[in-house]
Amino acid sequence: MLSDALPEIITDTLPGPKSAALIARREQAVPDAISCGYPVAMKRAAGAIIEDLDGNRFLDWIGGVGVLNIGHCHPEVVAAVKEQADKYFHGMFNVVTHEGYVKLAEKLNSMAPVRGAKKRTYFANSGAEADENAVKVAKAFTKRPNIIVFSGAFHGRTLLTMSMTAKKAYAKGMGPFPDGVYRAEFPYLYRRPAGMPKEAALPYYIGKLQEVFENASPAEYVAAIVVEPLQGEGGFIPAPIEWVKAVRKICDEHGILLIADEVQSGFCRTGRMFASDYWQDAGVQPDIIATAKSIAAGVPLSAIIARDEIMQSVPKGVIGGTFGGNALACAAALKTIEIMERDHLAERSVSMGRKVMARYEEWKQKYGVIGDVRGLGGMVGIEFVKDLSTKEPAPELTKAIIEENARHGLLVEGAGIYGNVIRFLAPLVMTNVQLEAGLRIFEQSIRKCIGYKEHIHANVGA
Repeated sequence: MLSDALPEIITDTLPGPKSAALIARREQAVPDAISCGYPVAMKRAAGAIIEDLDGNRFLDWIGGVGVLNIGHCHPEVVAAVKEQADKYFHGMFNVVTHEGYVKLAEKLNSMAPVRGAKKRTYFANSGAEADENAVKVAKAFTKRPNIIVFSGAFHGRTLLTMSMTAKKAYAKGMGPFPDGVYRAEFPYLYRRPAGMPKEAALPYYIGKLQEVFENASPAEYVAAIVVEPLQGEGGFIPAPIEWVKAVRKICDEHGILLIADEVQSGFCRTGRMFASDYWQDAGVQPDIIATAKSIAAGVPLSAIIARDEIMQSVPKGVIGGTFGGNALACAAALKTIEIMERDHLAERSVSMGRKVMARYEEWKQKYGVIGDVRGLGGMVGIEFVKDLSTKEPAPELTKAIIEENARHGLLVEGAGIYGNVIRFLAPLVMTNVQLEAGLRIFEQSIRKCIGYKEHIHANVGA
């Protein structure tokens, strides 16, 4: 079975001839701005394996950028979508009621760790839509105009979410942007100010948030603070729980809503159904969760979840949309969540993450180019540097390792504000044998690229 296969490259070049032909067609038909750095043209996929048009097999540690926590083409999800397709594809929920939408909303209301006894959920199509809708809901409830986001944040590519996203390479030439979006410094503990002891870091970052009230927007005009429980594009940086508790306290003091952007961290990725389940364990909860990606195993869907009084404050007509909660997507999501709970994929995420973290820590001790290893559950980042003392980022080395991995059948993706982090977002159904094969390829790629870099740049550690 393809789902149990190991990575194998059988063509003399990558991409192979059939894949190269399709990629050439892509280059003529699709804007260059939608770039792709991987020599892969898919023919079929299953579990954690992609097979290209030439028969090469790749181990997928990207998972559609966090979309495929239950893997490619899970047969039960395929069957659920086919069964729904035999009944009806679509009925706009503003016009008719279909049970899949209601049943999925009921399920998320029962499980999402948002504050409040009674909860409500509605659906959109993408992570950016979920984040933008969460802000709309917060503004409707608080009657306030402004929001606070963080350095390193990624929230999407709509006009509002481009404003919320920190890295402006994602928004080049797209201004002017909406007003009322202000930014504080995220607690990136590995890169805290030089010489600062760890125990001083959290008060420092809380102080940076408080400064926004003085320098940008008074607290009484802030509708929401939007936090990724574990930053994705920013470099796989977990929000320290004591910092989250302090942010929650600030929100409560000033009547501000706390929004958890769980677009990438939701649905077992961090070892819990939601990363904010860890917040709940610590006695704090978000007011709103925005989530997407792995909710429906690759079918476009996102969700916005909040307590009753918040959701019911939104005027009619302000939220909703043609495809939000599409019947096929809801069928896929209901089956996906059933599989996650039945097969204990949150626990699987924890065990996979432990193995990956342990191996990365070994590499950190063996090689002089790994500055930090961090994550939650099966959402793990490894940061490469040129010098361990100065922490100078090594984006060129990182890019070389990604490319070398691909040449040997392992697909990994970069992240981080300096482009020097590689993320682990592999399907949670990956076998132990596949995981070991991927780790072996990854370490061999590090060794090879360090050797090349040592030859050119003697200051890169061995």
